[in-house]
Amino acid sequence: MDFVMKQALGGATKDMGKMLGGEEEKDPDAQKKEEERQEALRQQEDERKAKHARMEAEREKVRQTIRDKYGLKKKEEKEAEEKAAMEQACEGSLTRPKKAIPAGCGDEDDEDEESILDTVLKFLPGPLQDMFKK
Repeated sequence: MDFVMKQALGGATKDMGKMLGGEEEKDPDAQKKEEERQEALRQQEDERKAKHARMEAEREKVRQTIRDKYGLKKKEEKEAEEKAAMEQACEGSLTRPKKAIPAGCGDEDDEDEESILDTVLKFLPGPLQDMFKK
């Protein structure tokens, strides 16, 4: 009978007990093996992180030599300098700094127009100057 069952199941008699509601065989060292596996994974992860840290340190050395050679600054240093310049420019101001407006874009001073008029009046004869000043 066992032979017929074994042939019918394809040799999976161990699984037959599980299918019929029997208890699984517990490996006495299963917990220990799992802990060893977890430790091996942690160790591999630590080695990988260390390897990447070494590679990044080497890359940073190369970057620094290039910066020194060509007089470049790090992105963080450049941003810090720009921020410090902005803070220094508006140190006494309570509002944000005004944006620079190019010449001829609407906010022209009246003084410029008066100075141009005065310049033109200087070239006119005396009686015409009196007439325009009134």
